[in-house]
Amino acid sequence: MGPERKLYQKLRTKTPQIIWNRLENISLSGTPDLLGYNTSGNFFTVELKVTKSNKLKFSPHQIAFHHDHPKNSFIIAEALDPRSAKHVQCYMYPGSRITELAACGLELDPLCLSLEACGLYLEALGA
Repeated sequence: MGPERKLYQKLRTKTPQIIWNRLENISLSGTPDLLGYNTSGNFFTVELKVTKSNKLKFSPHQIAFHHDHPKNSFIIAEALDPRSAKHVQCYMYPGSRITELAACGLELDPLCLSLEACGLYLEALGA
């Protein structure tokens, strides 16, 4: 199982009240990894990233998607220890800040700093 799939499994476990759909789309480049639906009836997208450094890599298509869809799009990044590949921290950013995130990496101030906090934020969208 790849690192982003592992992150998805952890997120899904922490957010049982959110309905998640994995978007495995090879025909539309840049489409985020997940489509979520919360109990307030709001849809949102989440791009998952896992890194062993401070930097996050995005394709031009991913950047374009988040520029075109700045509302209710998010990026959740999991930082791993470069020596052990163990979880260190999770960060969530609004998709509207993808250009800054690509430039600054995890130095950019996040919306949330744990999977639990990310889940609570996404649950509260539209409430």
